[in-house]
Amino acid sequence: MTGTFINVATILIGGTIGLFFGSRIPERFKSTVIAGMGLFTAAMGLQMFLKSGNPLIVLGALIIGALLGEWIGIEDWLQSLGETLEKRFSQDAETGASSRFVRGFMVSSLLFCIGPMAILGSIQDGLTGDYNLLAVKSTLDGFASIAFASTLGIGVMFSSVIILIYQGGISLLAGQLSAIVTEAMMNEMTATGGVILVGLAVSNLLEIKKIRVGNFLPALAVAPLIVWVLGLFK
Repeated sequence: MTGTFINVATILIGGTIGLFFGSRIPERFKSTVIAGMGLFTAAMGLQMFLKSGNPLIVLGALIIGALLGEWIGIEDWLQSLGETLEKRFSQDAETGASSRFVRGFMVSSLLFCIGPMAILGSIQDGLTGDYNLLAVKSTLDGFASIAFASTLGIGVMFSSVIILIYQGGISLLAGQLSAIVTEAMMNEMTATGGVILVGLAVSNLLEIKKIRVGNFLPALAVAPLIVWVLGLFK
């Protein structure tokens, strides 16, 4: 759990710095920074997708995961949580669901949770207490939170709650996960996460097309499950 606490701290510190300097940065600079983060996120997602050994597994995981996510209503839950936090802590609550607070909360929560470092780092931290990988992720997240908070506001800082639950939960379950997850499973999980990151960039950062990205999150669990099922027939 040490690495998770470090990650949460860097997001809070980076968000605070971003909020402090945010009002001094012209809007055109902020939009350009968000566009740059969007391009970087899309490129990172594509790089992760190339780790797939069978793209059809990723496609299947995304379809099944999307159906599960829509049924559960993950995107609606994230938005409702963001709105609740906004009403409690933000002075701009009257702006509603499309407010900068909710957007910042949802974008940063998804971005900081998706990726191999979040999963692998949490497993490593939980098993051996080695949080070096999460320390690297924390550094990246810290710089990202500065950029996001300066443009999307305090909602970015509240993503630390999701990070604490998500990464902390994986660390606590690391023993069980390490006995189940193989390298092939991790590769397909990483590739699936890459596609979700591209969707995040297209929808929330570059704002090209609105996609309910949060509802694809179950695909991260479906991908290794498909690998396991296919392995039974070999």
